[in-house]
Amino acid sequence: MITAVLWDFGGVLTTSPFEAFNRFEKEHGLPENFLRTVNSTNPDTNAWAKFERSEISADEFDGLFQSESSSLGHSVAGKEVIALLSGDIRPKMVAALKEISKDRKCYCLTNNVPAGQGPGMSRSEEARAAVAEVMSLFDEVIESSKIGMRKPDPKIYEYACNRMGVSADEVLYLDDLGINLKPAALMGMKTIKVISEQQALTDLGRALGQTYL
Repeated sequence: MITAVLWDFGGVLTTSPFEAFNRFEKEHGLPENFLRTVNSTNPDTNAWAKFERSEISADEFDGLFQSESSSLGHSVAGKEVIALLSGDIRPKMVAALKEISKDRKCYCLTNNVPAGQGPGMSRSEEARAAVAEVMSLFDEVIESSKIGMRKPDPKIYEYACNRMGVSADEVLYLDDLGINLKPAALMGMKTIKVISEQQALTDLGRALGQTYL
Protein backbone atom coordinates (compact mmCIF):
# COMPACT_ATOMS: atom_id res chain seq x y z
CA MET A 1 0.00 0.00 0.00
CA ILE A 2 1.58 3.27 -1.15
CA THR A 3 0.88 5.95 1.45
CA ALA A 4 3.63 8.41 0.50
CA VAL A 5 5.17 9.64 -2.73
CA LEU A 6 8.73 10.97 -2.69
CA TRP A 7 9.64 13.28 -5.56
CA ASP A 8 12.96 14.45 -6.91
CA PHE A 9 12.70 18.00 -8.29
CA GLY A 10 15.08 18.66 -11.19
CA GLY A 11 14.46 16.21 -14.02
CA VAL A 12 11.12 15.11 -12.54
CA LEU A 13 8.95 18.16 -11.94
CA THR A 14 11.14 20.16 -14.30
CA THR A 15 13.01 19.32 -17.46
CA SER A 16 16.43 17.83 -16.80
CA PRO A 17 19.41 20.15 -16.22
CA PHE A 18 21.37 17.64 -18.32
CA GLU A 19 19.66 19.15 -21.36
CA ALA A 20 21.20 22.51 -20.46
CA PHE A 21 24.54 20.79 -19.82
CA ASN A 22 24.48 19.34 -23.34
CA ARG A 23 23.60 22.70 -24.90
CA PHE A 24 26.48 24.32 -23.03
CA GLU A 25 28.86 21.60 -24.20
CA LYS A 26 27.86 22.09 -27.83
CA GLU A 27 28.15 25.88 -27.57
CA HIS A 28 31.64 25.64 -26.05
CA GLY A 29 33.04 22.79 -28.13
CA LEU A 30 33.19 20.36 -25.20
CA PRO A 31 32.80 16.58 -25.50
CA GLU A 32 29.22 15.37 -25.04
CA ASN A 33 28.41 14.67 -21.36
CA PHE A 34 31.69 16.24 -20.25
CA LEU A 35 30.09 18.06 -17.31
CA ARG A 36 28.45 14.86 -16.11
CA THR A 37 31.84 13.15 -16.36
CA VAL A 38 33.37 15.78 -14.08
CA ASN A 39 30.50 15.34 -11.60
CA SER A 40 30.78 11.54 -11.62
CA THR A 41 34.56 11.43 -11.11
CA ASN A 42 35.22 10.78 -7.39
CA PRO A 43 31.46 11.25 -6.85
CA ASP A 44 31.50 11.25 -3.05
CA THR A 45 34.41 13.66 -2.56
CA ASN A 46 34.47 15.94 -5.60
CA ALA A 47 33.47 19.61 -5.71
CA TRP A 48 29.90 18.81 -6.68
CA ALA A 49 29.38 16.40 -3.78
CA LYS A 50 30.89 18.84 -1.29
CA PHE A 51 28.74 21.69 -2.61
CA GLU A 52 25.52 19.68 -2.36
CA ARG A 53 26.38 18.89 1.27
CA SER A 54 27.16 22.59 1.96
CA GLU A 55 30.75 21.76 2.85
CA ILE A 56 32.09 24.48 0.55
CA SER A 57 30.89 27.91 -0.59
CA ALA A 58 29.90 28.92 -4.11
CA ASP A 59 33.25 30.66 -4.56
CA GLU A 60 35.12 27.57 -3.40
CA PHE A 61 33.04 25.40 -5.71
CA ASP A 62 33.82 27.72 -8.60
CA GLY A 63 37.56 27.16 -8.23
CA LEU A 64 37.43 23.48 -7.33
CA PHE A 65 35.19 22.59 -10.25
CA GLN A 66 37.44 24.50 -12.61
CA SER A 67 40.44 22.59 -11.29
CA GLU A 68 38.67 19.23 -11.64
CA SER A 69 37.42 19.99 -15.15
CA SER A 70 40.87 21.20 -16.19
CA SER A 71 42.42 17.94 -14.99
CA LEU A 72 40.02 16.14 -17.36
CA GLY A 73 41.09 18.27 -20.31
CA HIS A 74 38.76 21.27 -20.43
CA SER A 75 38.55 24.24 -18.07
CA VAL A 76 35.01 25.16 -16.96
CA ALA A 77 34.28 27.53 -14.09
CA GLY A 78 31.92 26.19 -11.44
CA LYS A 79 29.74 29.31 -11.60
CA GLU A 80 29.00 28.56 -15.24
CA VAL A 81 27.63 25.18 -14.19
CA ILE A 82 25.46 26.63 -11.42
CA ALA A 83 23.80 28.87 -14.00
CA LEU A 84 22.69 25.77 -15.95
CA LEU A 85 20.77 24.07 -13.16
CA SER A 86 17.30 25.55 -13.68
CA GLY A 87 14.91 23.51 -15.85
CA ASP A 88 11.41 24.34 -17.03
CA ILE A 89 8.37 23.32 -14.98
CA ARG A 90 6.46 20.31 -16.34
CA PRO A 91 2.78 21.33 -15.97
CA LYS A 92 1.30 17.83 -16.26
CA MET A 93 3.65 16.51 -13.58
CA VAL A 94 2.62 19.38 -11.30
CA ALA A 95 -1.04 18.58 -11.97
CA ALA A 96 -0.38 14.96 -10.98
CA LEU A 97 1.36 16.12 -7.81
CA LYS A 98 -1.66 18.27 -6.89
CA GLU A 99 -4.00 15.32 -7.36
CA ILE A 100 -1.83 12.82 -5.50
CA SER A 101 -1.25 15.18 -2.57
CA LYS A 102 -4.98 15.15 -1.80
CA ASP A 103 -4.84 11.67 -0.30
CA ARG A 104 -1.16 10.75 0.07
CA LYS A 105 1.85 12.28 1.74
CA CYS A 106 4.03 14.05 -0.82
CA TYR A 107 7.61 15.01 0.02
CA CYS A 108 10.36 16.42 -2.18
CA LEU A 109 13.88 14.99 -1.85
CA THR A 110 16.37 17.05 -3.82
CA ASN A 111 20.11 17.28 -4.17
CA ASN A 112 20.83 20.98 -4.49
CA VAL A 113 23.54 23.50 -3.76
CA PRO A 114 23.72 26.45 -1.33
CA ALA A 115 23.43 29.11 -4.03
CA GLY A 116 20.40 31.23 -4.78
CA GLN A 117 17.15 30.28 -3.08
CA GLY A 118 16.89 26.52 -2.86
CA PRO A 119 15.28 24.68 -5.80
CA GLY A 120 14.44 27.99 -7.48
CA MET A 121 18.04 29.16 -7.76
CA SER A 122 19.37 30.81 -10.92
CA ARG A 123 15.86 31.68 -12.15
CA SER A 124 14.02 34.87 -13.03
CA GLU A 125 11.66 36.35 -10.46
CA GLU A 126 8.66 34.97 -12.35
CA ALA A 127 10.20 31.52 -12.59
CA ARG A 128 11.11 31.53 -8.89
CA ALA A 129 7.48 32.31 -8.08
CA ALA A 130 6.38 29.33 -10.19
CA VAL A 131 8.83 27.06 -8.37
CA ALA A 132 7.66 28.37 -4.98
CA GLU A 133 4.10 27.50 -5.96
CA VAL A 134 5.15 23.92 -6.75
CA MET A 135 7.13 23.65 -3.51
CA SER A 136 4.04 24.71 -1.54
CA LEU A 137 2.29 21.52 -2.66
CA PHE A 138 4.67 19.33 -0.65
CA ASP A 139 4.27 18.40 2.99
CA GLU A 140 8.02 19.07 3.24
CA VAL A 141 10.99 19.75 0.98
CA ILE A 142 14.17 17.92 2.02
CA GLU A 143 17.26 19.62 0.58
CA SER A 144 20.73 18.05 0.61
CA SER A 145 22.38 21.43 1.14
CA LYS A 146 20.41 21.97 4.35
CA ILE A 147 20.83 18.56 5.99
CA GLY A 148 24.39 17.73 4.93
CA MET A 149 23.47 14.46 3.20
CA ARG A 150 22.93 13.79 -0.49
CA LYS A 151 21.55 11.09 -2.73
CA PRO A 152 22.52 8.28 -3.22
CA ASP A 153 23.71 7.98 0.41
CA PRO A 154 21.28 5.45 1.97
CA LYS A 155 21.13 7.61 5.11
CA ILE A 156 19.18 10.31 3.26
CA TYR A 157 16.43 7.83 2.36
CA GLU A 158 16.23 6.68 5.97
CA TYR A 159 16.00 10.35 6.96
CA ALA A 160 13.18 10.90 4.44
CA CYS A 161 11.21 7.90 5.72
CA ASN A 162 11.55 9.18 9.29
CA ARG A 163 10.31 12.63 8.24
CA MET A 164 7.36 11.09 6.41
CA GLY A 165 6.60 8.73 9.28
CA VAL A 166 6.37 5.69 7.01
CA SER A 167 8.30 2.53 6.26
CA ALA A 168 10.20 2.22 2.97
CA ASP A 169 7.71 -0.28 1.52
CA GLU A 170 4.96 2.36 1.74
CA VAL A 171 6.88 4.80 -0.48
CA LEU A 172 6.80 5.43 -4.23
CA TYR A 173 9.92 7.37 -5.26
CA LEU A 174 10.50 9.24 -8.54
CA ASP A 175 13.96 10.31 -9.72
CA ASP A 176 15.61 10.79 -13.09
CA LEU A 177 18.85 9.10 -12.03
CA GLY A 178 19.12 5.35 -11.63
CA ILE A 179 22.03 5.74 -9.23
CA ASN A 180 19.68 7.55 -6.84
CA LEU A 181 16.89 5.01 -7.22
CA LYS A 182 18.98 1.88 -6.57
CA PRO A 183 19.55 2.31 -2.79
CA ALA A 184 15.93 3.34 -2.31
CA ALA A 185 14.76 0.19 -4.08
CA LEU A 186 17.08 -1.93 -1.96
CA MET A 187 15.38 -0.46 1.12
CA GLY A 188 12.00 -1.55 -0.23
CA MET A 189 10.69 1.57 -1.96
CA LYS A 190 8.82 1.23 -5.24
CA THR A 191 10.70 3.37 -7.75
CA ILE A 192 10.07 5.13 -11.06
CA LYS A 193 12.93 6.32 -13.24
CA VAL A 194 11.73 9.46 -14.99
CA ILE A 195 12.85 9.56 -18.61
CA SER A 196 10.08 11.75 -19.99
CA GLU A 197 6.95 13.45 -18.70
CA GLN A 198 4.56 11.13 -20.51
CA GLN A 199 6.42 7.98 -19.42
CA ALA A 200 6.48 9.18 -15.79
CA LEU A 201 2.75 9.93 -15.80
CA THR A 202 2.00 6.52 -17.28
CA ASP A 203 4.14 4.77 -14.65
CA LEU A 204 2.60 6.88 -11.87
CA GLY A 205 -0.87 5.91 -12.98
CA ARG A 206 0.06 2.25 -13.13
CA ALA A 207 1.62 2.34 -9.64
CA LEU A 208 -1.26 4.22 -8.00
CA GLY A 209 -4.20 2.88 -10.00
CA GLN A 210 -5.11 6.28 -11.45
CA THR A 211 -4.85 8.15 -14.73
CA TYR A 212 -2.69 11.29 -14.86
CA LEU A 213 -2.16 11.79 -18.61
